[in-house]
Amino acid sequence: MPIADNVNAIRARIARAATRVGRNADSITLMAVSKTMEPERIKEAYAAGLRVFGENRVQEFESKSGVLSGLKDAEWHLIGHLQSNKAKKAAELFHAIDSVDSPRLAEKLNQAAAEAGKKLDVLIEIKVGQEESKAGILLDSPDLENLLRAAPQLESLQVCGLMTVPPFTENPEGARPYFRLLRDLRDQIAARKLPAIQMDVLSMGMSHDFEVAIEEGSTCVRVGTAIFGIRPQGARPEPA
Repeated sequence: MPIADNVNAIRARIARAATRVGRNADSITLMAVSKTMEPERIKEAYAAGLRVFGENRVQEFESKSGVLSGLKDAEWHLIGHLQSNKAKKAAELFHAIDSVDSPRLAEKLNQAAAEAGKKLDVLIEIKVGQEESKAGILLDSPDLENLLRAAPQLESLQVCGLMTVPPFTENPEGARPYFRLLRDLRDQIAARKLPAIQMDVLSMGMSHDFEVAIEEGSTCVRVGTAIFGIRPQGARPEPA
């Protein structure tokens, strides 16, 4: 099926999920997870009206960013785990880093963004399950509080909200408690009215479970397979 048809079908599903809980579908961003995808496929998604794209690896995106530079109003988000030694390059390449998982990484990104002369939007990634393979700050880790309190000093970063990747379950309903957990955490942080902290973004939900995520308050769903189809052979078997 052409990408444009996939996008239209997904937007219709987003609208139905939003209607079920009395939300406006226009308040929900559809991010195309373009990791491992060739530039021509990404351009096709852009032509279908998508403007927000998620990439997993700094080096992979760097290798194709030149070919994609003509997509003038596209936003490029890093959604994969970022090693602190790649913070400088990530700050140069991306509009936003959606996977900040430690105060140290936030400090590195702040320094890199300052050197690049830009204000970098970031999301704090929260680990809502116990899977070793998943990144993120644990709910009971002091790193979360330390990062929130450090935000006013990170003048080249804007903390915009939270992101998570829940444990995979065959039934999308299995993700609901994890989405609810992140939404509740977002609400608790927002209620504190901390300086330099915005909690407008709740990035959760992928191809398998984005409708459940929307019902639980997601403002950004990260969809890859349902837009682009099965990933190329040899790509990492990560959910999207």
